[in-house]
Amino acid sequence: MEGFDWKALQNGSDIRGVALEGVPGEPVNLTGAIAHTLGKAFASWLAAKLDKPAAELSLAIGRDSRLSGPDLMQAVMDGLSAMGCQVYDCAMASTPAMFMSTVLPEWQCDGAIMLTASHLPFNRNGLKFFTAQGGLGKPDITELLALAESGDLPESASPGTIQSRDLISAYAAYLVQTIRQAVNHPDAFDQPLRCLKIIVDAGNGAGGFYAHKVLVPLGADITGSQFLDPDGTFPNHIPNPENKVAMASICEAVVAQQADFGIIFDTDVDRGAAVDAAGKELNRNRLIALISAIVLREHPGSAVVTDSITSEGLTQFIEGELEGIHHRFRRGYKNVINEAMRLNNEGQESWLAIETSGHGAMKENYFLDDGAYLVSKLLVELARSRQMGRSLTDLIASLKEPAESEEFRLTIQTPDFKAYGSTVIEKLQAFAAEQSGWIVVPKNYEGVRVSCTSPQEEGWFLLRLSLHDPVLPLNIESNCEGGVPQIKQRLLGFFETFAELDLTALR
Repeated sequence: MEGFDWKALQNGSDIRGVALEGVPGEPVNLTGAIAHTLGKAFASWLAAKLDKPAAELSLAIGRDSRLSGPDLMQAVMDGLSAMGCQVYDCAMASTPAMFMSTVLPEWQCDGAIMLTASHLPFNRNGLKFFTAQGGLGKPDITELLALAESGDLPESASPGTIQSRDLISAYAAYLVQTIRQAVNHPDAFDQPLRCLKIIVDAGNGAGGFYAHKVLVPLGADITGSQFLDPDGTFPNHIPNPENKVAMASICEAVVAQQADFGIIFDTDVDRGAAVDAAGKELNRNRLIALISAIVLREHPGSAVVTDSITSEGLTQFIEGELEGIHHRFRRGYKNVINEAMRLNNEGQESWLAIETSGHGAMKENYFLDDGAYLVSKLLVELARSRQMGRSLTDLIASLKEPAESEEFRLTIQTPDFKAYGSTVIEKLQAFAAEQSGWIVVPKNYEGVRVSCTSPQEEGWFLLRLSLHDPVLPLNIESNCEGGVPQIKQRLLGFFETFAELDLTALR
């Protein structure tokens, strides 16, 4: 593996790479041999952090439905075993479940690994790492990759054992008990979702367990649930709550089946979204508003940390209607989680950190971004609302939603894309400050956000630099018809002065 670019595998706080051939221009860089070394590196890294021999570590490992998963997982397990670790093979699992293997009383592993590339195409795969303190951060991944590159990973004289163990059932039982206790139905404690028809769309990822192992024991009718069987070719739609085709599929299923509720997960179940009985998406700003209403009722006056592209209507709802604090931060699920933790440490209570992508983490649940736990909170409220003769969405009846909302991704066509993108953002801020009816938002943590106050625009836009790609995402929202094209047209003249920007999306 001499000359191998280990740094290319880092994707923020995850490791991701190309695991299968078949896509032009995407050579494989996550092989069995690389995965084997990464397993050894994690064992060595964790042993040093916990100050105990690698041979005394117990580690759980699971995967999603990707085609490359079984072979890569076996390679990682062999690497862990070579270091002397006790390895638990959890087979098909979810990312949140793998973290829970470090804290569930009957498990309490020293660490865990999930093989997944979230919503990325079939040829990709990756690794997420956990300890009982949560997921590894970006500096941890940098250390781990440096260790792998060094090759200084002496194996144990006595290999550790690999044992199959059913984690997903233990995790599902935790969710079932959590819902039962929260609803606390006087006449149906064991089955608080009885008489509710709830459809699950797992997109052929790892989330199919939620229908049979969580909803059925709670009494729900899951007739009409779809794409529950794992299939790494993802033959029906991309398992991604942000994907329009995926959301249209679950919305149509809810209406066709006359269901009370719909649930959709991404591939590894760390993200989720929902659909109401009318087939309307509970996604993005609506999802954040709904879970905020629940959390702020339980923790009045606390802060809700979101990413940077949430709407003005959401801010008005959280701060005006719910009397909470909307702390709009940066994109990236680890960013919003870490910011919520920071606020708590500094004395500002925060119980919810959530992205518009569907990554939602709660203080009561280890600040773990857990799509299954998030929708479980919604199901508790659904059951309670039904008992009181109300609708779940009554909670967000006053949420003001934009008339138009679009995202445009402007590709930067120069190798030094971060510096170039930063220059564009800096110059846009100066340009916007000179425009009639445009006000640069002062309290902003990412890129430049501008409020557009004219009656023809009545909205806002945000330009930021992508976390990992040579792209400047531009989000525009307007409260009036035709507002987005109006704002876009004014911006187009500015962007045309930058030769290295591909403006195809805007044109």
